[in-house]
Amino acid sequence: MMMLWAWAGVPLGVYNIVSNFNIALQIQPQLLTSLSLATWIQVYYYERRWSVKRSLAVVGPIAILMAGIEVGLVFALRTGVGRGTTWPVTLMAVLAALFLALGVLRHYLDIYIHRTVRGISFIFCGIDALGDLTSLLSVLFQPSIDILGIVIYSVELILWIGIFACGGYFNLRPWIRSHLLATRGETQDDAGNASVALHDLPSSTSVFRTPSGELRERAAFANS
Repeated sequence: MMMLWAWAGVPLGVYNIVSNFNIALQIQPQLLTSLSLATWIQVYYYERRWSVKRSLAVVGPIAILMAGIEVGLVFALRTGVGRGTTWPVTLMAVLAALFLALGVLRHYLDIYIHRTVRGISFIFCGIDALGDLTSLLSVLFQPSIDILGIVIYSVELILWIGIFACGGYFNLRPWIRSHLLATRGETQDDAGNASVALHDLPSSTSVFRTPSGELRERAAFANS
């Protein structure tokens, strides 16, 4: 997810700069790439126990490569636009929307397989969706309406809204039902399996809690 977003920042930065968007929208893709790369390499640092030197030795060249590609494309596409060739700019918009969408669609596959929204913070989703919304508003308040810019930010925003909808269906709805039953001291049967006393289940501190910690709780409960 984070590597896809890191690469998404390259064509997005090229498009926003060549399209002469405001300074905030020109800086935003650079921040997207930088923060995504920083998050990506932390997976190797913390989970695979890479050293700081090894992590920097890997992420540094990738960052330099991305920066070089973006700078080169900006100069090339500006020259092309000056000569009346605009399709490469459109291609940058398409690639940006595609990479951003693929980063979020990874979660839809996980939701489809496990029938729950897991491994992602809804606070993070909300902040990122808010970023897409404010970026979209910024595009709308440009001197002239840019349809491709609207599409880029709208695609990811719609996908995040879908994640929230899935969270409401798979996480929130069962949580409300279980708590309503618990208040009446009743039990529920999970698709014909043996009934479980709800008051014995481990409680959740958040309706939209992701299963990273919850799955461990359930495993511990099942083994007890």
